[in-house]
Amino acid sequence: MTTITIDEIQRDLMGYLQQVKAGETLVILEANEPVAEVKPVAPNGARLRPYALCAGEFRVPVDFDAPLPTEIIEQFEGR
Repeated sequence: MTTITIDEIQRDLMGYLQQVKAGETLVILEANEPVAEVKPVAPNGARLRPYALCAGEFRVPVDFDAPLPTEIIEQFEGR
């Protein structure tokens, strides 16, 4: 993490942006107080998750999509 002043970043914005692009995080100071943090953008998560991570971990019951009993429906509806 690099600490710089507002004046420093204004003098060499492109140079500091190159540092950020390379993975560096910048803390910008005004009167020796941190006012901003500039860091690289996190990856957009375009990487696909592996297929079937939980294969074999559980089974879906045969009656999974069967209607609920009337008493449970009434409990949900507050009756």
